[in-house]
Amino acid sequence: MNINILYEDNHVLVVEKPINVPTQEDNSKDKDLLTILKEYIKEKYNKPGNVYLGLVHRLDRPVGGVMVFAKTSKAASRLSDQIRLNKFNKVYNAVCLGNVNNEGRLEDKLLKDTKRNIVKVDPKGKQSILNYKKLKQKDNLTLVEIKLETGRPHQIRVQMSHNNNPLYGDQKYNKNSKVGQQLALFAKKLEFYHPTTKELMSFELELPNREPFIKFK
Repeated sequence: MNINILYEDNHVLVVEKPINVPTQEDNSKDKDLLTILKEYIKEKYNKPGNVYLGLVHRLDRPVGGVMVFAKTSKAASRLSDQIRLNKFNKVYNAVCLGNVNNEGRLEDKLLKDTKRNIVKVDPKGKQSILNYKKLKQKDNLTLVEIKLETGRPHQIRVQMSHNNNPLYGDQKYNKNSKVGQQLALFAKKLEFYHPTTKELMSFELELPNREPFIKFK
């Protein structure tokens, strides 16, 4: 699989995750991004034995976009600290059904139902916060920019659905999605401080050339 490498040095590897590829191995046993990238490093640098590559954040299987991996355990620890301290800036684009308010902030308690592999709004759940901004509207679809303050599983999908603006193509949380539609959620931008140089690193991708994002280009 040809992975788009956005940046690489001795400490970090920044890539564009393809859609429908698991971030790490799951029950499907399909080839996952972590394994693909370990093989890439092993081959590129002719490394013997196991290759270390630290997973510091995740994207849902149907979601594509910018991801950073740590090439050393020290880099992994420092990047994980940035996530914990909210110094890790993640920006998403999503296409939602209906007309979305110009901007807003959603705060919900989210609880994971591990048996059904879904997440729901529940008073016993973890505090989950996101901020959104309307960018464009076309027909019954709205392109929004979303910034996460917390990183819960399925957070954007569940919170926007609970706000009556489910994501286009979301087979789990949008009862009106059609079979074959691709989830319209994209990790557009990622900012973090380099684990050793402390320099602010910023990576941003163009909107994907696929439905329904292509309507807004």
